[in-house]
Amino acid sequence: MRVINTNIEGCLVIQPNIHKDSRGFFLETYQEKKYSEIIGAEHKFVQDNQSFSSLGVLRGLHFQENYPQGKLVRCTRGKVYDVAVDLRPQSKTFKKWVGIELNEDNFSQLWIPPGLAHGFLVLSENAEIQYKCTNYYYPEYEKSLLWNDPNIGIKWPLTDPILSDKDQNAILFSDLF
Repeated sequence: MRVINTNIEGCLVIQPNIHKDSRGFFLETYQEKKYSEIIGAEHKFVQDNQSFSSLGVLRGLHFQENYPQGKLVRCTRGKVYDVAVDLRPQSKTFKKWVGIELNEDNFSQLWIPPGLAHGFLVLSENAEIQYKCTNYYYPEYEKSLLWNDPNIGIKWPLTDPILSDKDQNAILFSDLF
């Protein structure tokens, strides 16, 4: 397994070992002991989520104001541009963002620690992502940060995504603090 630091404190790209042969492949997508060493034993997963979307759909940038969630994200079908934004005022990487391509061929995972906003843009005909969360989903505390907020400056690979009403009417970073 290869673990790569990103430009956001605590946010990691995890590339699991893949065993391929003529029959197909096998990989471990999560093993508590190994992942506790990588992301910290204090992070326990309590919920698994799955999302399916079409080309051009952008979901995010979502976060929970109370009860923040850490997320271990992977793409099991298609490809997405996955983004995290550091919303932790005490962090050395506050307001920084990271974006990576997750796809069904690279098997990479993105560990997003609690306190970050998360979103993804579908780059293939359709895509399916799965992610583990360290806290339960509380819709009353969910917020959406505007995907193209100029104060953050995310370089998305598409400029005209398909958005939900909630994400079209998301808040600016400057309105958070």
